[in-house]
Amino acid sequence: MANNGKDEGENLEINKQSEISELFEKLKIVIMAETEKIENSHKQKFDEIAEKLQSMEESMSKIPEYDDEEKKFKEKSIVLSNCNKKELKTAKGFVLKYMFENVPSFKKGGPYPSEIVEHFNLKWYMEIKRFQNDLDLCVICDPIDPITDNWSIETKLNYRMIGYDGYIVTKSVKCSFEIKNAWMTFDLNDWTEYLIDDNLTVEVDIEILEMAGFEREKMRLFDESQKDVSDVILVVQNTKFYVSKMYLAAQSTFFKALLLGNFSESMQSEIALSEIEPEDFQYFLEVLYGEPAIDDTTVECVARLADMYDAQTALRRCEEFLLEKSEKSLKNKLQLATGYRMEKMKQKCVGEIETVDDMRSVIPMNYDDFDHQTTFELLKKLISFH
Repeated sequence: MANNGKDEGENLEINKQSEISELFEKLKIVIMAETEKIENSHKQKFDEIAEKLQSMEESMSKIPEYDDEEKKFKEKSIVLSNCNKKELKTAKGFVLKYMFENVPSFKKGGPYPSEIVEHFNLKWYMEIKRFQNDLDLCVICDPIDPITDNWSIETKLNYRMIGYDGYIVTKSVKCSFEIKNAWMTFDLNDWTEYLIDDNLTVEVDIEILEMAGFEREKMRLFDESQKDVSDVILVVQNTKFYVSKMYLAAQSTFFKALLLGNFSESMQSEIALSEIEPEDFQYFLEVLYGEPAIDDTTVECVARLADMYDAQTALRRCEEFLLEKSEKSLKNKLQLATGYRMEKMKQKCVGEIETVDDMRSVIPMNYDDFDHQTTFELLKKLISFH
């Protein structure tokens, strides 16, 4: 009996070390992928800078000879326009990625699901179904807290299978998710060519174009009733927001440059904002104006716009909510903290990882969810489990 107990203890220790080694390898892959992404990004940025310099030279050559001060002003305007207006992260999107294991052994029908991830108050996952020798991939959307049953989400999807030769883009479509049709199906043609050790890795880029049926009651109005206390109208799609230039400028470096700087927009009474949704901008403005608009359904949208418009107070309030009140999973919190550079939240999340199971729960299938620094901190934590 004593020997049996000893053997069981040794087996448990071996299993634990095996799990740690497996997680260690996964984190190494994340670092390698991140390194490759950085190298590619540096090359892309270098090419963009070279292109911008050439464009600036061509623009300057067409400008008549003014005095030095006026010429400097025009140069500054061109640089600000290129740097400040075009280099914002604007897409409301994310990547679904999953490695389906032992795919040739899949039986007819299925389905075989991926892990579930949360983005913008929606649960997303993939399923594979088998029909004879063919495979179908379903992308499924499940709203966490829709306001009505008549919800809909307009999206643009790019999906790819990843083989030995890297990414192979297979299809790009626009589709609508709604309560009666909350999925999109793709045919995985030639899927056997992308198997690596009988595993199939699928990646889907999801860009959310428009959401309806998720609007909650407004905490503060920014409509025409605020006309007498506003001096500019910001237009998002077909919705007008009446706001104060000075107040927004004090909260956001983007709006300070746009509304009070040397851009042509600073002289306009109406300014259109692109790549955002009116509901998200409503939440963002409510936070800027002091309303308690952040909850688990809005925090990601507000953090995205706070990061996009460099509104540090709003971003700090998002972090405070995640630290003190959020009921999101540890994985979701760590992803948000990493994506929006919330250092206190990130350190709290890493500190809450106390077991191998905790570590397994936070490691993403999509390598873009973590940066180098976060991955190294997780590696250090994992080593401490030995």
